[in-house]
Amino acid sequence: MNKTLNMLASLTSACVVAVLLTACGQESAKKEVAASQPAKQTKKPYNILYIMTDDHAAQAIGTYGSRLASLNPTPNLDKLAGEGMVFENAFVTNSICSPSRATILTGQYSQTNGVQDLKGGIGKEQQYLPLEMKKAGYETAIVGKWHLKEEPGAFDYYQVLPGQGSYFDPQFRVQGDKTWPNNTTAYTGHSSDVITDISIDWLKQRKSDKPFFLMHQFKAPHDYFEYAPRYNDYLADATIPEPVDLYGVPDTFGSKATRGENDSLIREIGTSISKRNPRRNYGQYYKTDPNLADDEYTRITYQEYLKGYLRCIKGVDDNIARLIQTLKDQGLYDNTIIVYTSDQGMMLGEHDYQDKRWIWDESIQMPFIVRHPGIDNAGSRSDLLINNTDYAPFLLDLVGQETPDYMHGRSFTPALRGETPDNWRTATFYRYWTHRMYHEVPAHTGLRSKDYKLIFFYGDNYREQQFPFYDKKWTEKTGLEPNKIPTPAGWELYDMKNDPDELVNIYEDPKYAPVIAQLKAELVRQRELYNETDANYPRMKAIFDKHFND
Repeated sequence: MNKTLNMLASLTSACVVAVLLTACGQESAKKEVAASQPAKQTKKPYNILYIMTDDHAAQAIGTYGSRLASLNPTPNLDKLAGEGMVFENAFVTNSICSPSRATILTGQYSQTNGVQDLKGGIGKEQQYLPLEMKKAGYETAIVGKWHLKEEPGAFDYYQVLPGQGSYFDPQFRVQGDKTWPNNTTAYTGHSSDVITDISIDWLKQRKSDKPFFLMHQFKAPHDYFEYAPRYNDYLADATIPEPVDLYGVPDTFGSKATRGENDSLIREIGTSISKRNPRRNYGQYYKTDPNLADDEYTRITYQEYLKGYLRCIKGVDDNIARLIQTLKDQGLYDNTIIVYTSDQGMMLGEHDYQDKRWIWDESIQMPFIVRHPGIDNAGSRSDLLINNTDYAPFLLDLVGQETPDYMHGRSFTPALRGETPDNWRTATFYRYWTHRMYHEVPAHTGLRSKDYKLIFFYGDNYREQQFPFYDKKWTEKTGLEPNKIPTPAGWELYDMKNDPDELVNIYEDPKYAPVIAQLKAELVRQRELYNETDANYPRMKAIFDKHFND
């Protein structure tokens, strides 16, 4: 596979010299181009503690400096960031739980690893990250949220939540005598506390003299934001700062070509905070008085939403402090690399949206913080454009293990020393596959560079046999499943430097025609390079073929 990727890279690199995407061959370079070297090892190999939350938006971490930073929501994470490096441009390739986790474990984009939506799972033979870690001599463990259906059998140890799991008194599937999926054990307490208790017990009781690789994965702050009762008063008297477009977006926002030509369809796309979507808005969950004026309804719902969300995060942050203290108590802290991330971002009222899935930055940006005790980079930041296909290669490189040929991503360990890997990407690929299945978000794809974002809303479901849909009233009214209804195809372009809130679609502005042409060419190249061409989905391929010359 590497030979093929290198050939593609050499054929395409000359065509983009001195234009926007000057390093179009970067992803295919892999080990042959300036193979990164792991950090200088101490006499004892470094342990790795990989901490991942669910839906923790970067804008809800103090060190990322968003409107929420003044609330000091994550003092322990911020302290960790102050001891290492913060990556400011880390992005998910498919902003939904199972696909993101599959990509992290395999180093592959969704169509290759087969987990394009929540129906997918990863069997033992595909759990590449722990398998490769074991080859490097590591004891492997995973605790917390798994969400990939099959048994995490490639790990030496596991205790994982069944499916999404419960916030309170959760059950865990525990490695042991009983056969998966019947190997369940019940616990008492809040899931963030219980997950941390299990990891702490494992750290204290492990007998192996091998270095460890522990994936500690919280359920929080996934909706519906059920926080531990001890946080009832946290932020009770605070007013949570609001996003600029919570109460409505400018007329120039978006494009009716991508949302539909009629107002009812536009309003029914996505879960809103306001009353904009009469069928799915978060005020309905919080039982906000529907008789309130629109702005007051929105304000009250937003405050409830963010306080519940941030209380879940407070529980995560406090439990991270417990984990770190355990490492210190066990004499492990100075020999353990700590990585913090989330499986994707989260819309926190931006564009009047809740949830993820969208290609908007709040949804696709992943926090990524690395504290490496062997590298003096305390308080540093990197703007390198990374995505979650790179996480497995990066973690393997930290322990001296080469990136396997079947992985799409590349290691970025040189960034920990302030260096840019040779021929690095200038744009990261994104695709959300599950058309209108959850929160009515239409299927779309695109590229995010440092300066621009190109989006193609192709608006149809790749599956010939559709999911059963949750809203029976719509089916009864129309005779159609909502996820069977295509939305009109269309393009959007945003200037991320001058319009970071993504409010003005400039796709039709003729002065951006060269940028659009370059980005489309790169989108085509990456689709081909990463097996995202829909060769097995003729209906999808026809849509792309028709609209890529628009």
